[in-house]
Amino acid sequence: MSFSLRTFCGSVKVEHVGRNVQLCGWVDAYRDHGGLIFIHLRDRSGIVQIVFNPEITPREICEKASSLRAEYCVSVEGAVKKRLAGAENPNIETGQVEVVVGRMTILAESDPLPFAISDKAMVAGAEKAGSESVSEELRLQYRYLDIRRPAMHNNLLLRHKIFQCVRRFLDERGFVEVETPVLTMSTPEGARDYLVPSRVHPGNFYALPQSPQLFKQLLMIGGLERYFQMARCFRDEDLRPNRQPEFTQLDLEASFIDEEFLYDLIEELTVQMFALGGISLSRPFPRMTYAEAMDTTGSDRPDLRFGLRFVDVTDVFADTNYSIFRQILKRGGCIKGINIKGQSEGLSKNVLQNEYAKEIAPSFGAKGMTWMRAEGGKLESNIVQFFSEAELAALWKRFDVQDGDVLIMVADPSYAIVTSALGQLRLHLANRLGLIPEDLFCPLWVTEFPLFEATEEGGVTSSHHPFTAPDRTDFDPKNAEELLGLRSRAYDLVMNGEELGGGSIRINSRDLQRKIFSALGLSEEDMREKFGFFLTAFDYGAPPHGGLALGMDRVVSMILKTPSIRDVIAFPKNRSAGCPLTGAPSVVKQEQLAELGLLNLGGKEVLPGAAEKENLLDRVSWVSRIGIDPAERSVMEEVLSQAEALAGIAGKEAGNEEPIRSVLPASHRTRPGLDAKRSELAETGKLLQSAPAVKGNYFKVASILE
Repeated sequence: MSFSLRTFCGSVKVEHVGRNVQLCGWVDAYRDHGGLIFIHLRDRSGIVQIVFNPEITPREICEKASSLRAEYCVSVEGAVKKRLAGAENPNIETGQVEVVVGRMTILAESDPLPFAISDKAMVAGAEKAGSESVSEELRLQYRYLDIRRPAMHNNLLLRHKIFQCVRRFLDERGFVEVETPVLTMSTPEGARDYLVPSRVHPGNFYALPQSPQLFKQLLMIGGLERYFQMARCFRDEDLRPNRQPEFTQLDLEASFIDEEFLYDLIEELTVQMFALGGISLSRPFPRMTYAEAMDTTGSDRPDLRFGLRFVDVTDVFADTNYSIFRQILKRGGCIKGINIKGQSEGLSKNVLQNEYAKEIAPSFGAKGMTWMRAEGGKLESNIVQFFSEAELAALWKRFDVQDGDVLIMVADPSYAIVTSALGQLRLHLANRLGLIPEDLFCPLWVTEFPLFEATEEGGVTSSHHPFTAPDRTDFDPKNAEELLGLRSRAYDLVMNGEELGGGSIRINSRDLQRKIFSALGLSEEDMREKFGFFLTAFDYGAPPHGGLALGMDRVVSMILKTPSIRDVIAFPKNRSAGCPLTGAPSVVKQEQLAELGLLNLGGKEVLPGAAEKENLLDRVSWVSRIGIDPAERSVMEEVLSQAEALAGIAGKEAGNEEPIRSVLPASHRTRPGLDAKRSELAETGKLLQSAPAVKGNYFKVASILE
């Protein structure tokens, strides 16, 4: 069969009336009117109605047509006719015409479907045939069917158009597309690497790139000057709706430029990409420093679609008689608040006190929340009597209060807790009260990030990556306090509370790069081992350069307004980083592991973790996941020895060969009192200082199954 004369279903229009056409596609919907059979035929371009009319269509073709079912793949030939008046279908673009079939070939049959694919009603006014209630796991398991759905199909087509827009835009501005290696060396970039064992080099591993960072900088040293790539990147991270273990980013780098060049370039590109989705963005994009973002929204990716900016009122209560605020301020704390304009009716006293103050605010890390409502020209709350008239008047003025407004305030000795808790309350309230406008897009540049962050060990780590240029070079790499005061020449593009991408001006001085590595605690040997090839390149005249990476899955998802980036990726992983379609990740044969030298990595050495289980103290430490300080070992070993001896005595007295598990009857134990109280050790962070791994504010333990 020849398909050379094929016409796409979605392209059949009124001007084709009277012509014979050949169509190929899938049966989208089926309707039998007593021998007169109507079918929606679907291909990548759209849907057209085909008709099997016993008065025109050969009998054997009509008999074949009666056996058709949803998703049968067919080829038909027939004449294009205009539909009768009143029979037009506005649900499809070809709704004014139909094709009367003269010939048909069934190319492939289909089994019953696990879920409905069609979403176009055959008759005007009828309900859609498809279902939006299909579980995502089922959709991912049969992703090839899910891609046939017009909604998913259109997502991938627009993704293609956006990618083509990027390539044309950058090509016109002198950028060269270069592919960088996927199998590379593991380097510290902030997230876990996916490792690939080498058969040729037993015991050694490649790493899949978290980004092409080093290679794109080497391309600048190589004189390419302007590079870009639609790069595949891999990060072994916990998943969220906007995160995948493998993703696509627009990676670009340019030489002899500064921040302004990149701001201008990316703004123009972003405007063009969003225009493909019918979204108009105005330029220039506003800018906000990291410090201002945290101080006024509690987030380094602030959502500017609504107000609710923080107001600092610490100075208002400098001489307050309210004991809670007074104690907090004596400990160097701060007080910030939000004015929720005109929402007094939506936030009753009961909601503010029993929901927000007692439950929601504490769940966000705050120890409490103060609220006030403006009524009759006064501020009212359950604690307003503890404040002076001067303090209440100052609050009214500082927050620009009007009747019907609601004030909420958070006070704490920790600035970070105040901004974090208030930032989460800001988002919670905006969503609850419907303060976020639909179809509004607010891009923003966040700049001047801290260059370093403090570690629990008293050192520092890079906030972005160790190749980001600092705002100044005259710093002492051994002075942690000074290092934490440095700002970086980094920038993030944020939109509607989502980080779309980020980058920085890079270091191009070999001495400065070594200085940054030294500040991170790397010795000369560490530098040679991890970055030797990179530092050597700096010996040959590295130009000033900088770049940026945009998460293209996030960008496309935002343009298409999908709830998850999985809806704009052809074959994504699920929330557990698994693939329901293929079953990956999966076990492999022992022979494959043996060939890669992974059955007993290290040869005669014990497997990882086994050594920790040989000594009794190490075994207890391993099982309980509690680190043992070297200075504590002798004392702990003596305690364990005594415990083991006592257990042996107890076991023998009970007539058991093995020690009994307990000599005491089981009973419930509770702390005295009824009031919940946070441990002082938790406040200072000492509670978890011996934990070998911490996740958030929790002690991280091993998986139940390893």
